[in-house]
Amino acid sequence: MVISVPLQIIDLHGDGYHPLVEIKVNGTPYILVLDTGASKTAFDHDILQQSGAGSAIVASERLSTGLGVTNMSSSTAVISDIKIGDLHISNFEVAVLDLSTINIAYRQLNQPEVLGVLGGDILVKYNAVIDYGKQTLSFQIGS
Repeated sequence: MVISVPLQIIDLHGDGYHPLVEIKVNGTPYILVLDTGASKTAFDHDILQQSGAGSAIVASERLSTGLGVTNMSSSTAVISDIKIGDLHISNFEVAVLDLSTINIAYRQLNQPEVLGVLGGDILVKYNAVIDYGKQTLSFQIGS
């Protein structure tokens, strides 16, 4: 079965484009940046904590790389319910990082605040296909 969800492609005013996807975390809607270069899905620490979904944030001994830094401390959280369109993901571990600089930059560009990034862990697990022309993200569920 194929599940498709719309992407919103935003123009970063001469600095490229970011595809955004709407999700629900425990029933609350959020926006994620689709990031094929991110190995793991990551949520912003402060937004996750404010949502109540981050009550089980646990410090990690691993250091995160990327996002312009080489040694960002990170935490993890298990999210009980993530929905991306009709794709339901239960008890999924996400990285929890300080992503405030992304939202500061987005605000300066009059773009919506994002919860974080949708990374390769979900994209690979569900055989994601990104269609920029149709502005869709599709997941292959089952065989």
